[in-house]
Amino acid sequence: MSNLPTSTPVTQAQEAYDVTPNNSADLAQWPAALYVGATGDVKVDMANGGTVTFINVPDGTFLPILVKRVYATGTDATNIIALL
Repeated sequence: MSNLPTSTPVTQAQEAYDVTPNNSADLAQWPAALYVGATGDVKVDMANGGTVTFINVPDGTFLPILVKRVYATGTDATNIIALL
């Protein structure tokens, strides 16, 4: 079963949850964006494949990316929030 959004995209988030980075588990719900509360790197698996590390993401940044996993190893940014 895919965790991809099934509804029509909206311009504002309707839900949010704190992200706990994990090397072996996908996120329960795949967010359409991440908010990074404290500066650092963010390593993710993109929803359609591929792993990428966003280097030195400034605090207060919104990353408009559809991701399925945020890694603990390779992520030192904190206070990450998933936006749905």
